[in-house]
Amino acid sequence: MTISQVSKMIGVSIQTLRRWDDSGKFISIRKKKTGNRYYAKNDIEDYIKNDLKDPFKLAKSWVITNPSNQPHPDFYCSNSYVLQARLIKLEHLLSKTKGLDKMFSLVSAIVGEIGNNSFDHNLGNWPDIAGILFIYNLKKRVVILADRGQGILATLKKVKPELASHQNALKIAFTEIISGRSPEHRGNGLKFVKNVVSNNKIELLFQTGNAQLKIQRADPSLRIEKSAINFHGCLALIKF
Repeated sequence: MTISQVSKMIGVSIQTLRRWDDSGKFISIRKKKTGNRYYAKNDIEDYIKNDLKDPFKLAKSWVITNPSNQPHPDFYCSNSYVLQARLIKLEHLLSKTKGLDKMFSLVSAIVGEIGNNSFDHNLGNWPDIAGILFIYNLKKRVVILADRGQGILATLKKVKPELASHQNALKIAFTEIISGRSPEHRGNGLKFVKNVVSNNKIELLFQTGNAQLKIQRADPSLRIEKSAINFHGCLALIKF
Protein backbone atom coordinates (compact mmCIF):
# COMPACT_ATOMS: atom_id res chain seq x y z
CA MET A 1 0.00 0.00 0.00
CA THR A 2 1.18 3.55 -0.68
CA ILE A 3 2.15 5.87 2.15
CA SER A 4 -0.93 7.97 1.41
CA GLN A 5 -3.23 4.94 1.74
CA VAL A 6 -1.59 3.89 5.00
CA SER A 7 -1.84 7.43 6.37
CA LYS A 8 -5.62 7.40 5.87
CA MET A 9 -6.01 3.83 7.15
CA ILE A 10 -4.22 4.16 10.48
CA GLY A 11 -4.96 7.83 11.10
CA VAL A 12 -1.48 9.40 11.20
CA SER A 13 0.02 11.97 8.87
CA ILE A 14 2.37 11.20 5.97
CA GLN A 15 5.04 13.29 7.74
CA THR A 16 4.71 11.10 10.84
CA LEU A 17 5.00 7.92 8.77
CA ARG A 18 8.17 9.25 7.18
CA ARG A 19 9.65 10.01 10.61
CA TRP A 20 8.70 6.55 11.86
CA ASP A 21 10.31 4.98 8.80
CA ASP A 22 13.53 6.94 9.21
CA SER A 23 13.72 6.07 12.92
CA GLY A 24 12.93 2.37 12.35
CA LYS A 25 9.65 2.48 14.29
CA PHE A 26 7.47 1.51 11.31
CA ILE A 27 9.54 0.59 8.29
CA SER A 28 8.44 0.94 4.68
CA ILE A 29 9.55 -0.82 1.53
CA ARG A 30 11.41 1.70 -0.67
CA LYS A 31 11.31 1.56 -4.46
CA LYS A 32 14.86 1.90 -5.81
CA LYS A 33 13.98 3.91 -8.90
CA THR A 34 11.54 6.38 -7.35
CA GLY A 35 12.31 6.20 -3.62
CA ASN A 36 8.57 5.98 -2.94
CA ARG A 37 7.54 4.26 0.28
CA TYR A 38 5.17 1.27 0.31
CA TYR A 39 3.90 -0.89 3.16
CA ALA A 40 3.00 -4.56 3.49
CA LYS A 41 -0.64 -5.15 4.50
CA ASN A 42 0.46 -7.62 7.19
CA ASP A 43 2.60 -4.91 8.82
CA ILE A 44 -0.36 -2.52 8.83
CA GLU A 45 -2.67 -5.11 10.39
CA ASP A 46 -0.07 -5.85 13.07
CA TYR A 47 0.24 -2.13 13.81
CA ILE A 48 -3.51 -1.76 14.26
CA LYS A 49 -3.72 -4.83 16.52
CA ASN A 50 -0.90 -3.52 18.70
CA ASP A 51 -2.58 -0.12 18.98
CA LEU A 52 -5.81 -1.76 20.10
CA LYS A 53 -3.92 -3.30 23.03
CA ASP A 54 -3.43 0.24 24.36
CA PRO A 55 -6.36 2.29 23.05
CA PHE A 56 -5.68 5.24 25.35
CA LYS A 57 -2.18 5.61 23.94
CA LEU A 58 -3.66 5.55 20.44
CA ALA A 59 -6.21 8.27 21.32
CA LYS A 60 -3.65 10.45 23.08
CA SER A 61 -1.30 10.22 20.11
CA TRP A 62 -4.13 11.24 17.77
CA VAL A 63 -5.12 14.38 19.68
CA ILE A 64 -1.58 15.69 20.20
CA THR A 65 -0.10 14.90 16.74
CA ASN A 66 -0.07 17.77 14.25
CA PRO A 67 -0.99 17.45 11.51
CA SER A 68 -3.18 14.38 11.93
CA ASN A 69 -5.71 12.40 9.89
CA GLN A 70 -9.07 10.82 10.52
CA PRO A 71 -8.72 7.78 12.82
CA HIS A 72 -9.06 4.23 11.54
CA PRO A 73 -12.67 3.78 10.33
CA ASP A 74 -13.32 0.99 12.85
CA PHE A 75 -13.28 3.53 15.68
CA TYR A 76 -14.10 6.83 14.02
CA CYS A 77 -17.47 8.56 14.30
CA SER A 78 -17.73 11.23 11.62
CA ASN A 79 -21.09 12.46 12.90
CA SER A 80 -23.54 11.97 15.77
CA TYR A 81 -25.57 9.38 13.85
CA VAL A 82 -22.55 7.09 13.63
CA LEU A 83 -21.94 7.68 17.34
CA GLN A 84 -25.49 6.67 18.23
CA ALA A 85 -25.27 3.48 16.17
CA ARG A 86 -22.02 2.48 17.86
CA LEU A 87 -23.43 3.34 21.29
CA ILE A 88 -26.25 0.86 20.69
CA LYS A 89 -23.70 -1.81 19.85
CA LEU A 90 -21.59 -0.95 22.91
CA GLU A 91 -24.57 -1.07 25.25
CA HIS A 92 -25.52 -4.50 23.90
CA LEU A 93 -21.99 -5.78 24.50
CA LEU A 94 -21.89 -4.22 27.97
CA SER A 95 -25.18 -5.91 28.86
CA LYS A 96 -23.55 -9.27 28.11
CA THR A 97 -20.44 -8.49 30.19
CA LYS A 98 -20.17 -10.34 33.47
CA GLY A 99 -20.72 -8.19 36.54
CA LEU A 100 -22.22 -5.23 34.66
CA ASP A 101 -25.86 -6.25 34.70
CA LYS A 102 -26.79 -3.34 37.04
CA MET A 103 -24.39 -0.75 35.62
CA PHE A 104 -24.06 -1.25 31.87
CA SER A 105 -26.73 1.35 31.05
CA LEU A 106 -24.93 3.97 33.18
CA VAL A 107 -21.63 3.35 31.42
CA SER A 108 -23.36 3.66 28.07
CA ALA A 109 -25.12 6.85 29.20
CA ILE A 110 -21.94 8.71 30.23
CA VAL A 111 -20.18 7.61 27.04
CA GLY A 112 -23.10 9.06 25.10
CA GLU A 113 -23.04 12.33 27.06
CA ILE A 114 -19.31 12.87 26.46
CA GLY A 115 -19.55 11.91 22.81
CA ASN A 116 -22.59 14.10 22.13
CA ASN A 117 -20.89 16.94 24.00
CA SER A 118 -18.11 16.90 21.42
CA PHE A 119 -20.53 17.18 18.52
CA ASP A 120 -22.69 19.84 20.21
CA HIS A 121 -19.72 22.06 21.12
CA ASN A 122 -18.06 21.90 17.72
CA LEU A 123 -21.03 21.92 15.38
CA GLY A 124 -19.79 23.72 12.27
CA ASN A 125 -16.62 24.88 14.04
CA TRP A 126 -14.21 21.96 13.95
CA PRO A 127 -10.62 23.37 13.80
CA ASP A 128 -9.36 20.56 11.56
CA ILE A 129 -10.72 16.99 11.74
CA ALA A 130 -14.45 16.74 12.39
CA GLY A 131 -15.83 13.86 14.42
CA ILE A 132 -14.57 11.81 17.32
CA LEU A 133 -12.48 8.77 18.07
CA PHE A 134 -14.57 6.20 19.98
CA ILE A 135 -12.81 3.02 21.00
CA TYR A 136 -13.27 0.44 23.75
CA ASN A 137 -11.68 -2.69 25.16
CA LEU A 138 -14.19 -4.65 27.22
CA LYS A 139 -11.57 -7.12 28.45
CA LYS A 140 -9.75 -4.21 30.08
CA ARG A 141 -13.09 -2.51 30.81
CA VAL A 142 -12.19 0.85 29.32
CA VAL A 143 -13.85 3.24 26.89
CA ILE A 144 -11.93 6.11 25.28
CA LEU A 145 -13.35 9.13 23.48
CA ALA A 146 -11.32 11.90 21.87
CA ASP A 147 -11.89 14.87 19.61
CA ARG A 148 -9.76 17.54 17.96
CA GLY A 149 -12.36 20.23 18.55
CA GLN A 150 -12.19 23.67 20.15
CA GLY A 151 -11.98 22.40 23.72
CA ILE A 152 -13.94 23.36 26.84
CA LEU A 153 -12.29 26.75 27.40
CA ALA A 154 -12.98 28.08 23.90
CA THR A 155 -16.58 26.87 24.15
CA LEU A 156 -17.34 28.37 27.57
CA LYS A 157 -15.64 31.68 26.80
CA LYS A 158 -18.52 32.37 24.43
CA VAL A 159 -20.82 32.69 27.47
CA LYS A 160 -18.18 33.38 30.14
CA PRO A 161 -15.58 35.59 28.43
CA GLU A 162 -13.81 36.21 31.74
CA LEU A 163 -12.52 32.63 31.85
CA ALA A 164 -8.74 32.58 31.54
CA SER A 165 -7.58 29.01 32.10
CA HIS A 166 -8.40 25.49 31.01
CA GLN A 167 -8.47 24.44 34.69
CA ASN A 168 -11.25 26.89 35.59
CA ALA A 169 -13.19 26.03 32.45
CA LEU A 170 -13.00 22.32 33.22
CA LYS A 171 -14.22 22.84 36.79
CA ILE A 172 -17.17 24.93 35.61
CA ALA A 173 -18.06 22.41 32.90
CA PHE A 174 -18.37 19.61 35.45
CA THR A 175 -19.97 21.55 38.33
CA GLU A 176 -22.07 24.52 37.15
CA ILE A 177 -25.33 24.71 35.26
CA ILE A 178 -24.55 27.56 32.87
CA SER A 179 -27.98 28.09 31.32
CA GLY A 180 -31.05 26.16 30.34
CA ARG A 181 -31.29 28.01 27.03
CA SER A 182 -29.83 26.80 23.75
CA PRO A 183 -26.99 26.82 22.88
CA GLU A 184 -25.61 27.54 26.36
CA HIS A 185 -27.21 24.42 27.85
CA ARG A 186 -24.83 22.30 25.79
CA GLY A 187 -22.29 20.71 28.06
CA ASN A 188 -24.58 20.47 31.09
CA GLY A 189 -24.48 16.73 30.48
CA LEU A 190 -20.99 16.74 32.01
CA LYS A 191 -22.62 17.40 35.40
CA PHE A 192 -24.61 14.21 34.84
CA VAL A 193 -21.36 12.41 33.99
CA LYS A 194 -19.77 13.60 37.24
CA ASN A 195 -22.73 12.41 39.31
CA VAL A 196 -22.84 8.98 37.69
CA VAL A 197 -19.09 8.40 38.02
CA SER A 198 -18.83 9.61 41.62
CA ASN A 199 -21.77 7.45 42.74
CA ASN A 200 -20.73 4.20 41.06
CA LYS A 201 -17.70 1.99 40.54
CA ILE A 202 -16.50 4.04 37.61
CA GLU A 203 -13.40 6.18 37.08
CA LEU A 204 -12.99 9.11 34.69
CA LEU A 205 -9.91 10.86 33.36
CA PHE A 206 -10.82 13.88 31.24
CA GLN A 207 -8.41 16.32 29.60
CA THR A 208 -8.90 19.50 27.59
CA GLY A 209 -6.17 21.96 26.74
CA ASN A 210 -3.58 21.65 29.51
CA ALA A 211 -6.11 20.77 32.23
CA GLN A 212 -6.69 17.24 33.48
CA LEU A 213 -9.57 16.11 35.67
CA LYS A 214 -9.89 12.86 37.60
CA ILE A 215 -12.96 11.46 39.31
CA GLN A 216 -12.40 8.33 41.39
CA ARG A 217 -14.88 5.59 42.12
CA ALA A 218 -17.55 6.54 44.66
CA ASP A 219 -15.82 9.87 45.40
CA PRO A 220 -17.62 13.16 44.59
CA SER A 221 -14.47 15.30 44.72
CA LEU A 222 -12.82 16.62 41.55
CA ARG A 223 -9.07 16.47 41.11
CA ILE A 224 -8.04 19.05 38.53
CA GLU A 225 -4.37 19.43 37.66
CA LYS A 226 -2.24 21.12 35.04
CA SER A 227 -0.99 18.65 32.44
CA ALA A 228 2.44 18.55 30.83
CA ILE A 229 0.82 18.30 27.39
CA ASN A 230 -1.49 20.85 25.80
CA PHE A 231 -3.85 20.29 22.88
CA HIS A 232 -7.11 21.65 21.52
CA GLY A 233 -10.01 19.27 21.89
CA CYS A 234 -10.92 16.72 24.56
CA LEU A 235 -9.75 13.29 25.67
CA ALA A 236 -11.67 11.00 28.03
CA LEU A 237 -10.80 7.65 29.59
CA ILE A 238 -13.60 5.75 31.34
CA LYS A 239 -12.80 2.72 33.51
CA PHE A 240 -15.48 0.49 34.99
